[in-house]
Amino acid sequence: MYFENLNIIKPIQRALKAQGYKEATPIQAQSIPPLLTGADLLGCAQTGTGKTAAFAIPILQDLAAEQNKQKGARQIKTLVLAPTRELAIQIGESFEAYGKHLDLRTLTIFGGVSQHPQTKSLKRGVDILVATPGRLLDLINQKFIYLDHVDHFVLDEADRMLDMGMLRDVRKIIKYIPEERQTMFFSATMPAEIAKLADSILDKPVKIEITPESSTVDIIEQSVYHVNKKNKIQLLAHLLKTQDFSSVLVFSRTKHGADKIVKMLSRKGLEAQAIHGNKSQNARQRALGDFKSGKTRVLVATDIAARGIDVEELACVINYDLPEVSETYVHRIGRTGRAGLGGVAIAFCDDQERPLLRQIQKLIKRSIKVVDEHPYPHVQLAAVPDVAPKQQQAAAKPSNQQRRNRRPSKGGYGSRKQGSNQKGSSQNRKRETA
Repeated sequence: MYFENLNIIKPIQRALKAQGYKEATPIQAQSIPPLLTGADLLGCAQTGTGKTAAFAIPILQDLAAEQNKQKGARQIKTLVLAPTRELAIQIGESFEAYGKHLDLRTLTIFGGVSQHPQTKSLKRGVDILVATPGRLLDLINQKFIYLDHVDHFVLDEADRMLDMGMLRDVRKIIKYIPEERQTMFFSATMPAEIAKLADSILDKPVKIEITPESSTVDIIEQSVYHVNKKNKIQLLAHLLKTQDFSSVLVFSRTKHGADKIVKMLSRKGLEAQAIHGNKSQNARQRALGDFKSGKTRVLVATDIAARGIDVEELACVINYDLPEVSETYVHRIGRTGRAGLGGVAIAFCDDQERPLLRQIQKLIKRSIKVVDEHPYPHVQLAAVPDVAPKQQQAAAKPSNQQRRNRRPSKGGYGSRKQGSNQKGSSQNRKRETA
């Protein structure tokens, strides 16, 4: 369906056209009409399906209609909660882009930076507030933010908030919002605790599930390399040098691992940048900006920091470390192959990760193609049977005579008496040699 057929006002249509938007994605086509009527929405959709536009466009249209009725200072009418700084910034930028021709103010707030510029903007008045839970609660407690006038509440990436331990803060924030509101709830997966939260804050929601909860994108070319752990960096460098990938997102399980990968690639003459929670906000934004612009070809990220990385035509995702949660694999590879474009997803698997690979293949209900021919093939260690044959056991079992020979003298190992005997024996051998 085309955006021009979705009953969207002309100022937003012009902004969408300038952004190159013509045809709505499935979640946009299914979400925008009911949201324009004021209905609540429960969306189960992966990253990259276009859900930001799905909720931002109806919100902007409703705020534009209500703008003429508003008197006095601007009040926060829309609150969007996101789990990470990167995702919050991306959502804020989307609101500004789609509402370019509307007289609405959007502010994005998050921790890790000085609050002064944020509080200064709040004093001038804000219509749309995009926030991470921690900084929002902090500013609420300092009386810089009041949510009494919120009409639209969006909870994005709810399952990631659960993973990051943010649900307690989210529940606190909800208490500050009027009960009479429109609520939009988005989550890539729907574990029990997330489903319970959705039931508690949604009122007869329209339910939309665009992609099956744990399915992969069919157009993504997936493969796995079995490789010893110590050779992973060698294999990564080899692929980066031999494969013509314009942009590569590498996933590391830990922050320390991400930094180590970048350092080791640098030694091999390959430039890369890392993005994770221990980096400063400026460093993270610089790395992300360089990657989006194409200045940096390789970005190494942890899962939490990768939320909000939205790069058009991302060529390749490499799972340097397989994730411990199978669904995370789906989210990772979903960052390539967007907007109907092809993409490549490569996984490295060492001995300890084989159970994780089996879990992933069980989840996606398919076998991932194994690449056998590469310079650093997995070296299979000699198999050791759990129970040795009787002959081997008998051979391995020392005889009584062998046990007696192994026993130390009464003086014990290292005793003065034993050392004296050893010294004498050594002198005798010297005399015999002479």
